[in-house]
Amino acid sequence: EPPEGAPGPEAWDDPDHDGRPDGPGHGPAGGRGDGGPDGGPGGEGPDDGGPAGGARPDGPAEAPGTNGAAPEPSGDGARDGGAPAESEPAPADAAYKPRLFTVPGVGAGAPGRRSKARSPYGRVSGARPGARGLHLTATLRAAAPHQSVRGRNGTGLIVRPGDLRETVRDGREGNLVLFVVDASGSMAARARMRAVKGAVLSLLLDAYQRRDKVGLITFRGREAALALPPTSSVEAGARRLERLPTGGRTPLSAGLLRAADVLRVERLRDPARRPLLVVVTDGRATHGPDPAAAAARLSGVASVVVDCESGPVRLGLAAALGARLAAEVVRLDDLAADSLAGLVRGARAA
Repeated sequence: EPPEGAPGPEAWDDPDHDGRPDGPGHGPAGGRGDGGPDGGPGGEGPDDGGPAGGARPDGPAEAPGTNGAAPEPSGDGARDGGAPAESEPAPADAAYKPRLFTVPGVGAGAPGRRSKARSPYGRVSGARPGARGLHLTATLRAAAPHQSVRGRNGTGLIVRPGDLRETVRDGREGNLVLFVVDASGSMAARARMRAVKGAVLSLLLDAYQRRDKVGLITFRGREAALALPPTSSVEAGARRLERLPTGGRTPLSAGLLRAADVLRVERLRDPARRPLLVVVTDGRATHGPDPAAAAARLSGVASVVVDCESGPVRLGLAAALGARLAAEVVRLDDLAADSLAGLVRGARAA
């Protein structure tokens, strides 16, 4: 990994980057790094006659951590307050208890604590023909109407194999929760990215408590990356989230297409585990094709769109994406289980 503060490989492919390194010298290949003989601390380079590090004798000193160059806004970041083309990873806000999102219907996956499932454990909800886990009362009720036909003349019931009923229990299953996180320039404002990371961290911890498998896809610049293949290790997801850089354009379609590919592979590996797609974005798409075609590939997948759009003027693009995915749309501010808006909605539903 590059040292902290250095641009990643994506920065050199970013059309909003002007091709210059972000440091005061010419990088590893240029011979004028920060510790070089011509560009060391207090030394003067042959190009501008000034001290290395970009500070001029008659100008103000650099702010710490700028590495000798002012941050350059990306195409998305300029609309969101001048976020840099690739910013240093922002820390996450404190985790909280998020709302519970479930997969509709009844599954039969691995035991967990999220969605409804048929399970050998849980509350008895009925009976069905079968002999595994005998439901005695239902079996006797099935056999009782046929006793005279079967020639019963004693005290016991005559039971045939077709009378056997097995217990049906309603339990909970763990799901595959796949996060698709927008890390583009439009999301790079420090305050917003802190809140986004805090929200995803809260959802990750919730997935751990509910025995889910989790995966993490991020998209920025020109492509989407599988930052965390589906796994049960939530700690790995938290570490990848902490180091997540931001900046560049918004390839929303690439993120959705990558999610469709990951879900396709996981469906072959574990057909019984149902997926839940969580898309965290403001809905903007500034690179790649229209997200409508990509959203069509996710048809039938239970989805949640976390709308991160903020400010007095909102375009409603995340809500439009949620409509294409047939997803539940929840604003970032309403994600907490004890948020005021969530409590009002819960009271209305009750």
